[in-house]
Amino acid sequence: MDLESLLSSPDIMADQTAYRKLSQEHAEVTPAAGRYQRYLQVEGDLQAARDMVSQSGSDPEMLAMAREEIDHAQAELAALEDELQRLLLPKDPDDARHAFVEIRAGTGGDESALFAGDLMRMYTRYFDTQGWRTEVISENASELGGYKEVVLRVAGDNAYGKLKFESGGHRVQRVPATETQGRIHTSACTVAVMPEPDETEAITLNPADLRIDTFRASGAGGQHINKTDSAVRVVHLPTGIVAECQDGRSQHSNKAKALQVLQARIAEKERSERAAKEAAMRKGLIGSGDRSDRIRTYNFPQGRLTDHRINLTLYKLAGIMEGDLGDIMTALAHAREAELLEEMAAGN
Repeated sequence: MDLESLLSSPDIMADQTAYRKLSQEHAEVTPAAGRYQRYLQVEGDLQAARDMVSQSGSDPEMLAMAREEIDHAQAELAALEDELQRLLLPKDPDDARHAFVEIRAGTGGDESALFAGDLMRMYTRYFDTQGWRTEVISENASELGGYKEVVLRVAGDNAYGKLKFESGGHRVQRVPATETQGRIHTSACTVAVMPEPDETEAITLNPADLRIDTFRASGAGGQHINKTDSAVRVVHLPTGIVAECQDGRSQHSNKAKALQVLQARIAEKERSERAAKEAAMRKGLIGSGDRSDRIRTYNFPQGRLTDHRINLTLYKLAGIMEGDLGDIMTALAHAREAELLEEMAAGN
């Protein structure tokens, strides 16, 4: 039975978990199936054009038309073959998930916190262009503006798959607003992107391993900050991993969101440990995603962004800071695809 028939079967529709998995599989294979159908169609067109050459005799007009058809079909087949190879590459099962994005100020003091605010603005504008929903889970605002730390939940199709290469160190070079001598300063932030755990597959947390504290939300929230002790901080005692949420007015809601972030951080810790082992066995073009890796430099005086992992430099920093991240996201995805193709070729 094909996927479409299975999706419409009453038994599958009654089982939400099975239906969701089949729907995801259907969404993944549909593009490849469509391109393969086109490949078969163009193959038929190519054979028809070759037959036309053998049947055209001495008619120069027919011969020229047939050869033009052959050239066009061969070019399209080559492009389709390349596209199919990419579509059939093994997929990260987490790519389709929603994501948590953490932005933390690093070296550079107040200027680093201001840059964290700029990164948040850049990302949220990009999320808007993708039609994704953004929710602030927790924030620790800096006194001069920006953030010491902010955690966002990003809900949208393939959010984690598109954003996962943003994890790492982001370095900025510019003249701070507080600099009177006009000197360029260098500061840095770290970004961590984690897939939102599936409720049916989430790590089971032992209540005995958790310490849950409530506190009054603080920060640049004005009237939006709740004056009661509704903010929640959860500590996972075995690992020391901490998560908090102060966005909602309900303590129950904040606790649920904090637990989600905690589960994502624990899963990310396990993922990073696995990636560190795997990195020793492969060159890792895109990097391990470890937040200590310096992945990108934003040079304001030159209007330049450089991604050090793929040696890509773009001189359109003003647009990028307004959320125009399409070129860099596409380049990183293609670089990863090229790496996977190379690994597959080496394994054959």
